[in-house]
Amino acid sequence: MMKNKKPLSARKKFNQLFGVEKPIIGMVHVQALPGTPRHHYPMDKIIEVAVQEAVVLVKYGVHAVMLENMHDVPYLNRIVGPEIIAAMTAVASAVRKAVKVPLGIQILAGANQAALAVALAADFQFIRAEGFVFGHVADEGYMDSDAGELLRYRKMIGAEHIAVFTDIKKKHSAHAITTDVTLAETAQAAEFFLSDGLIITGTATGSPTDPEDLKAVRKATDLPVLVGSGVTPENFQSVAHYADGFIIGSYFKKDGYWKNGVDGGRVKLLYRAWMEMGGR
Repeated sequence: MMKNKKPLSARKKFNQLFGVEKPIIGMVHVQALPGTPRHHYPMDKIIEVAVQEAVVLVKYGVHAVMLENMHDVPYLNRIVGPEIIAAMTAVASAVRKAVKVPLGIQILAGANQAALAVALAADFQFIRAEGFVFGHVADEGYMDSDAGELLRYRKMIGAEHIAVFTDIKKKHSAHAITTDVTLAETAQAAEFFLSDGLIITGTATGSPTDPEDLKAVRKATDLPVLVGSGVTPENFQSVAHYADGFIIGSYFKKDGYWKNGVDGGRVKLLYRAWMEMGGR
């Protein structure tokens, strides 16, 4: 009788996925897509800009790249239109051809099933999911947890090889309805609900992540812990001790502003800080 193989732990899967200790994941903020208020570039230009930024990020040292439709303000809550999914698939497929590193995607706001579908179609390795456990009030309104639906959907479409990294107590949100649930308890709930890794952020895009938050989550769970906002060469050492990886967007942009294009010099500076930490 054949025995079922013991599934790999989330940490082992994380290490196999990135192949380095404490990987740097660089963000590409895709230009506003068709149908959104700020859309003005044709699709070929949107794809060209995304590919160029991904190539620069990889050239100067990042270990993985993640796409996000951050210019699509104001965001829809969970359900985005087919035009967004189609456009993100086109962008993702072009980036996949251009770079050979692991790739991830987030579709705002909380469109986690759509992100999984795009990731599967474009051969991406992970998604960033918000609203995985507990409910919270976001800019877009109330967002309930979707872990059950999301992981059942992943199973149904045959995408179990795609990692789901989940924000907890995420930025740009109010968590008054869960004030009696600590960050550590939220981390434990996400682990129980089969998250592949946890993302800890500051209060807003580019805001530093509190090292004490990272420390608390690190003690509470065996899952990989990623810093999701505010990493710079200056504060890198303070968060690196408790983190397993870094998602970096704003710092890599010209003047440190997320709306600007990627600045290779800033990528090199952060990569140097990673090397000085003993990165390998």
